[in-house]
Formats: sequence, structure tokens, C-alpha cells
Amino acid sequence: MATELPGEGQGASPDAEDTHLREVLVQGEKVFDGHFLKVQRDHVRLPDGRVATREYIRHPGAVMIVPLLDDGRLLLERQFRYPMGRVMLEFPAGKLDAGEAPLRCAQRELLEETGYRAREWAHAGVLHNAIAYSDEGIEIFFARGLVAGHQDLDEGEFLELVSHSAAELEAWAADGSLTDAKTLIGLLWLQRWQSGAWALDWQPAA
Repeated sequence: MATELPGEGQGASPDAEDTHLREVLVQGEKVFDGHFLKVQRDHVRLPDGRVATREYIRHPGAVMIVPLLDDGRLLLERQFRYPMGRVMLEFPAGKLDAGEAPLRCAQRELLEETGYRAREWAHAGVLHNAIAYSDEGIEIFFARGLVAGHQDLDEGEFLELVSHSAAELEAWAADGSLTDAKTLIGLLWLQRWQSGAWALDWQPAA
């Protein structure tokens, strides 16, 4: 007779009760309050009753856009990322302003960073890209029917627009030269949508 593992039969949903795994806040403090990021230190009670410390980054949230050009290629950016010390290839992205709706943010960021507007938009889902040390969530959008315009980059923002095929991105993902997490997830979503495995609900731009 098979032995039931702990947790079996309790459901695999991330929204399940999971009281045997949950950590409960005892007290917390903000240890850094920057212009962009906040660092929090919390003391939490573990499931076994002991107390532990959790340090993590509070993030306002962000969006990423997978822009589909009419010729089937993808619009991307090359941008120097200071923490990495090198230029990274990535899909357009940006942080949410206070009170800003994710779709509105995606439309704004696409226009500001690339100069393009899109006639149709689809929301794919959300990516939690650093769950061990940040509460950041990146809302993933697809955009098509692109119409070129003029960039309006933020002061101090420098980037280069490029276009590549999905096959090129797949090759760079395979050889390890494409490493940006959100862009890899965007590529996965593109592959699954193009194969018919995952659906996108396209809506005209508001």
C-alpha cells in the first residue's frame, strides 16, 4: 500500500489554505525607503512556532509588452542594466505609477520606449520573478497592429530598438545568451499561444 506524502489530497492550488506552510507576521519595519524600491525586515512566526527574520524588497509592480510586428518579428530593446554590468536584450517593460491600471501602463511604456502604438492588446498573465526576496509582479501583455510614432524616453534613459524572429530568440535562450527572466517568459507565452496550447483574448485599444 502506498504511503501518502504530507500535503497529499490537500490540493495543489497556490490559494489553498496551506496552514502547515504559512508564516505569520509578528512585527516589521522598513529599513530602506528609496525613490523606487523599499526594503522591509519582518519577524514572522513559522509553522512550528519559532520566529525567523525575512528581508525583502517592496516593489510597485510592473508591466512587460510582447510587441508583434506585422512581418512576424518581435520588437525588443537593448539596454545597459547597471546591476548586471552589461547590455541586455529584453521586451519593453516599465513600472506602474501610483494608481495606474496595468493596461494603461503597458500602452504608455510601449509608446514612450519604442514610439509605437498598438491597435490590439491581450493580457497574458502575471510573472512573479523574484519570489524569495521581492513582492514584484510583472503583468504580461501582447500588442499587435503596431503603428510607428516617436519615442519619448525618460531623462537618463538610453536604449536601442531591435527586431528579431522568435526562432532567433529561441536559439539564444538555448545557448544561454538570452537570460532576462521576463523576456524568457514572454517567449514561452508566445510559443504556447502560437501552438494553440494557450489562448489570448485580444481586445481593441481603448
